[in-house]
Amino acid sequence: MITEKQGFHGMKIIDIHTHGISGYDTRTTSADHILSIAALHGASGVSGILLAVYPSSVDAMRTQMETIKKAIEHQKAEGRSRKSESVGSLRSEISTWKCTSARIIGVYLEGPFVNPLKCGALNAKYCLNPSLHDFRTLTDGYEDIVKIMTVAPELPGSLRLIKKMTDRGVLVSMGHSDATYAEAEAGFHAGAGGITHLFNAMRGFHHREPGIAGFGLMNRELYIEIIADPHHLHEKTIEFIFRTKNPERIIIVSDTVRNSKRTAGKMPVTDEKGKLLGGTMTVAESAGRLIKLGYKKDLIMRCITKNPERYLSFCC
Repeated sequence: MITEKQGFHGMKIIDIHTHGISGYDTRTTSADHILSIAALHGASGVSGILLAVYPSSVDAMRTQMETIKKAIEHQKAEGRSRKSESVGSLRSEISTWKCTSARIIGVYLEGPFVNPLKCGALNAKYCLNPSLHDFRTLTDGYEDIVKIMTVAPELPGSLRLIKKMTDRGVLVSMGHSDATYAEAEAGFHAGAGGITHLFNAMRGFHHREPGIAGFGLMNRELYIEIIADPHHLHEKTIEFIFRTKNPERIIIVSDTVRNSKRTAGKMPVTDEKGKLLGGTMTVAESAGRLIKLGYKKDLIMRCITKNPERYLSFCC
């Protein structure tokens, strides 16, 4: 596992997609639970996180965003308190040393404008066709913390909404999608900048229809997330991605959930039917795994430091 808090060559480790970990997730009204997620990721060497919110009713999603916003404000207040202490004092040095929590950068809305045919572990009941009215209703008052939103580009109204969202500074990540190559390309030209966990919960690659996965691999500008634990992608699929994709656009994410543990990730997180519910490793652990498999450290570390930082620069 990568344990250096600042990552590689002084760069900070960032996880742009986590729902929770070790008994906690974003489906809560407790800011302390959100802060616990940040602390657990921070303990593995992660410096910053985006907290992913599941599709649900608008009221429930707004309640979860309000809870995350309170946790963000708490972290900011703590930061101001530390800065007010005299520089170089022993108390200040100890306080900084103990501050191991990952900074909560903002919110990642994984829906609700996604395709119910490719909902994966998400609840299909809450999948909606894209609508500017619903987007405004959902995000009103939380524009400052919503950084990324997953949208299926093949759904009616998606291209218009993608353009409106990007104009407002929200990064659009295409995913949970049955899009063809052409539909994904149209989403990119409308303003989408990324793809949510490539290959998972989307149309598969076919030699006569490469689909959204094929577009994600071939387009040099589009960022792609990959879940690099032992369960979401075959090792040869990961190798295929790194051989094909522009390495400056690959971002390793954890996609950890409530039942994910900060361990070696040997057992998948599944429901009673065996469906994968989320990742099993923090991004620091996933990076360490790939380095052990023989990938160059500089390449892998960029996927959890420089690449996500560059991606987020478009919205933050």
